[in-house]
Amino acid sequence: MKVFQGIEELQQAVGTHLGYSDWHTVIQHQIDTFAEATGDHQWIHVDPEKAAEGPFGGTIAHGYLTLSLVPMLVWQIYQVDGLTMGVNYGANKVRFPAPVPVDSKVRAGVELLSVTPGAGGHQVTARVTVEREGGDKPVCVVETVSVLVP
Repeated sequence: MKVFQGIEELQQAVGTHLGYSDWHTVIQHQIDTFAEATGDHQWIHVDPEKAAEGPFGGTIAHGYLTLSLVPMLVWQIYQVDGLTMGVNYGANKVRFPAPVPVDSKVRAGVELLSVTPGAGGHQVTARVTVEREGGDKPVCVVETVSVLVP
């Protein structure tokens, strides 16, 4: 994990790749729990028998489940010391180029795009690319926006 000693040190890393998270295995229980939490019970996610006959050969994670893993994965990559708090501000763009079959391992990589001072703190924009072990395309690419308050 990369630890930055304050916003100024983080600003010096703009334009660089900060590293990769650990691998995380997406299991059926996690997919089912996400379906319960969101009400999205589409068969491609929660019906292993029907999904085995479907286009992916088994169940796949919801795209938004994959997106929801981003904070956990990013926290493994870097942190900034000396903050009062950090909050999610949103996302500029999200894409799901490839599915995440059940029992896949995924990890995230982070490229720091900008750190901009503002009234409530510093706005941090990063491109997070989530990849699947053995996959040929990313499973999620998102430009995240956070606000860090010193």
